[in-house]
Amino acid sequence: MKTKVKWISAVNFVAESETGHTVLMDGPESAGGKNLGVRPMELILMGVGGCTSFDVVTILQKSRQTVSDCVAHIDADRADDVPSVFTKIHFHFVVTGKSLKESLVKRAIELSAEKYCSGSIMLGKAGVEDVVRCRGCDRGPFLKSSNPRAPSRYRCWVTAPIALSRQIVPSCVP
Repeated sequence: MKTKVKWISAVNFVAESETGHTVLMDGPESAGGKNLGVRPMELILMGVGGCTSFDVVTILQKSRQTVSDCVAHIDADRADDVPSVFTKIHFHFVVTGKSLKESLVKRAIELSAEKYCSGSIMLGKAGVEDVVRCRGCDRGPFLKSSNPRAPSRYRCWVTAPIALSRQIVPSCVP
């Protein structure tokens, strides 16, 4: 895999992938940027989100699950000191579909995290957490953190079935 990053001006760069796609990156105004593109560290989170979402959807499709939506919300904390590496990355998946099997959704996310998603595996040392919300599952929606270092308060399961349009209120067990 190859990419090319070309300096445009100030702290503005354009990256071109091996497949010919381009992304504009820019720094914050405080560093001379003009807010014309994503920050490089934002791009890393976007990439890992795309990688793991791709895995989850394709694994579920191969499992003959009818997925109508999959959204990964990703929050990250960074170190205050330079280098400002990620110290914690939190994935919150919302998977929606018709008659989804809870066990298959859970397994798809586990397979992505443990076997297929190079990005999240590479960043795993930053403390990745997977929180899953499943809408339309056979046993109702659930939330779970797959990070074994996460406190028990993050290991939450929702057992009551809900309608697709309602908000999920988790019921946590230690």
